[in-house]
Amino acid sequence: MQANELRENGYKEFLAPAKLNLFLHVINKRADGYHNIQTIFHLIDLYDNIFIRANKSGLIRRTSEHANIQEIDDLSIKAAHLLKPFTENQSGVDIFIKKTIPMGGGLGGGSSDAATTLIALNALWQCQLTQKELQGLALKLGADVPFFIFGQNAWAEGVGQNLTPFSIPPQDYLVIAPKETVSTREVFESLELTKDRIPLKIAGFSNELDPGNLVNDLEKGVLKKFKEIGLVFDWLKQFGQAKMTGSGSCFFIPLGSADEGKKLVEKKPEHTLGFVVKGLNNHPHFNLMLGTE
Repeated sequence: MQANELRENGYKEFLAPAKLNLFLHVINKRADGYHNIQTIFHLIDLYDNIFIRANKSGLIRRTSEHANIQEIDDLSIKAAHLLKPFTENQSGVDIFIKKTIPMGGGLGGGSSDAATTLIALNALWQCQLTQKELQGLALKLGADVPFFIFGQNAWAEGVGQNLTPFSIPPQDYLVIAPKETVSTREVFESLELTKDRIPLKIAGFSNELDPGNLVNDLEKGVLKKFKEIGLVFDWLKQFGQAKMTGSGSCFFIPLGSADEGKKLVEKKPEHTLGFVVKGLNNHPHFNLMLGTE
């Protein structure tokens, strides 16, 4: 269904933005199997569209079809089930997801979809959970999900849930998405950490975001294992300081202008997607989270 048709059928539309990791520093492996990291999460204006409609059945249903992910594994559906016990409202919900953010690319699409679902349903079901309470629930869905509830650019530590607001100057980016996807779990499991790393200090980044100093510790392993992804990286680094976001497989470069990015998209390698995006300061539904929208 098209967006207009969905709206005509009673759906409300919400945006789920993607993110970039401006760097990613892996410190050590935790007893629970996760890794302690440091990163800067940066929201960008590349969105999935989440359409939500209350139903009288009491059921939580996904009304869009996604060949790559079963409904039972969909983080947005899991988010709705996680929030349902906090409402006295007996209505169910229909969730239609229009995907634009590439899956398995390190852009946080699934995590963002789940966060936006929590934000929207917290309002629709009048759960009245605070932003902090939503972040606590979000962590049960994945390490990146609390960031999207946090709703602003952030310096992140722990598994990614310890968040400090971080100011980033306005910037355009070119994001290139190879057709090959990467498993986050697989990348972290193959990471060779011989000892604990020394944590970085946020003060060292506050006034300087030199792309040459922003290193993703997972990048080398991904490029070594996935040769086709490496070819895309080699193409992009001709035009700037190319970096991998998250655990891959997407890469990005900062741009001097959006027009520059549009010209590069026309030249991009075959079987890739290209996006010219702007950095955001806040989540588009930041005020809804705070109860002021």
